[in-house]
Amino acid sequence: MPAPGKIITVCTANICRSPMAAALLQHALAAQPAPLRSLEVISAGVAARGGDPVSENSVVALKKVGLDIADHVSQPLTQEMLDEAALVLCMTESHRAMIRFQAEPPPKNIFLFREFMPQRGDKEIGDPYGGPLKVYEAARDEMVEAIPSLVEFIKTHLAPRA
Repeated sequence: MPAPGKIITVCTANICRSPMAAALLQHALAAQPAPLRSLEVISAGVAARGGDPVSENSVVALKKVGLDIADHVSQPLTQEMLDEAALVLCMTESHRAMIRFQAEPPPKNIFLFREFMPQRGDKEIGDPYGGPLKVYEAARDEMVEAIPSLVEFIKTHLAPRA
């Protein structure tokens, strides 16, 4: 059975939130049955320069939950990435609006990372850039909190029906 596709997590510079989100989601999907475990999760930024290192606090925040993103380097979001994506997950509404405005054609499956959570509350994940480690850990925890509802959405919307 072919892999069901690629998921892109998107933030601004691709050095804080989206690399953390991609690693957390990839880890969660790896624990799922096929074909979900074969989904590829990548990250990019709407205003990223290529080749910038991931922020040190992002590395530390994920290391505390057993994930290593130290080798991540930033990459700008491209139309080719969007064209290949089965799902695009943004950190904020402004990221989604920017993609919809600039992409041609805009992706159909573009959502916020926290959009599928059942409870009310903030669906955006704020930018921890330049903040202390605890701000990065809070962003990480907001992502972790969203993973179960996100995996359920992926199961019902991306996985091919058996």
